Amino acid sequence: MDPLDAAMKKCGADAFVHYATGEDADMRYLTRFVMHDSFVFFKRRRQPGTIIVPQMEAERASRESTAAVMTRTQAGLPDITKKEKDPWKATAQMIAGQAGKTLLVSPELPAALLRALEEHGRVIVDAGTVGQVRAKKSPEEIRLMQEVQKKTEHAMALGISLISHATVRKGILYHNGAPLTSELVRVAMHKQLMDEGCRAVETIISCAGDTAFPHIIGSGPLKPHAPIVIDMFPRDEATGYYADMTRTVSKGKPGSQISEMYEAVREAQKIGISHIKAGVTGAEAHNAVVDYFKSRGYESDTRGFIHNLGHGVGLQVHEIPTVGPAGAVLEAGHVVTVEPGLYYSGVGGVRLEDMGAVRAGKFADFTQYEETLIV
Repeated sequence: MDPLDAAMKKCGADAFVHYATGEDADMRYLTRFVMHDSFVFFKRRRQPGTIIVPQMEAERASRESTAAVMTRTQAGLPDITKKEKDPWKATAQMIAGQAGKTLLVSPELPAALLRALEEHGRVIVDAGTVGQVRAKKSPEEIRLMQEVQKKTEHAMALGISLISHATVRKGILYHNGAPLTSELVRVAMHKQLMDEGCRAVETIISCAGDTAFPHIIGSGPLKPHAPIVIDMFPRDEATGYYADMTRTVSKGKPGSQISEMYEAVREAQKIGISHIKAGVTGAEAHNAVVDYFKSRGYESDTRGFIHNLGHGVGLQVHEIPTVGPAGAVLEAGHVVTVEPGLYYSGVGGVRLEDMGAVRAGKFADFTQYEETLIV
């Protein structure tokens, strides 16, 4: 049985309803239609889904969406708004007229719309059925994500090449006679991704002491003999799917503490990868890495290993499943990252991240880019 049908049957709902823009991951998955204004999706039990869009979008939606298409006029909205001036209440009346009186709604539904729908019948908030379905990727989705990963690696190669070919003057890196900055490398990588149909934002290129903080984006001139963390998570513009990868490099040999941390993180990643397969919990994989770091003298608390081992990736860069202390059973088709890291204020940080699919007996790594500290 279709998972949404099963969820509706369980709670006695007439239909499932979502209301969001096409940038919303659940809406994009349900409809394969991108519209920057919010629109309605509803699905009655044992029937295909339907979207309600403005007249100007109807023809495009018919071409692009996997759902049936209805205009707002066909759904009765113009007549409703002659009497009902509150836009949320008008939209709710339109939805109730098409979908029914007992509705299972997305947990992301705007509160104002949920309250307005309650005036027309019973409303049950879904526990996240669509997200659970999205978590298990089809072979076609996996192929699309592998393609995004290849494009990500091309951009990573460009960024690391700029660092490796830089010259050193007065304690900073130079490129073409000017300081090589995080901003310059980030722009070059983003342009490369744009040329391949991808868009990246907030790519992390942090250096030296900033690397001790996992999500500092980084700014200013890059330095030699210091860790440089490059973490990028671009999205393919055509499909909406993300990739996610991280490498840590140094122009010239870094200090012994960073070198030792790098070797520990690289081994931790191998251990994490070896534990990830269908039937194993995300918590088990995470805890295996915690145990390894402990054996090497590294904490997993407010310093050392301070985040989850990984997370799901798909139409969102962070989605279920979790590969961390609360991680549940991993299933074949999940696509997850494996990204151990160590972070010490005053020393710096190291992180390595691959992305791949959970299989019955192993982790199928999509990431083929090398791991080399000194460049």
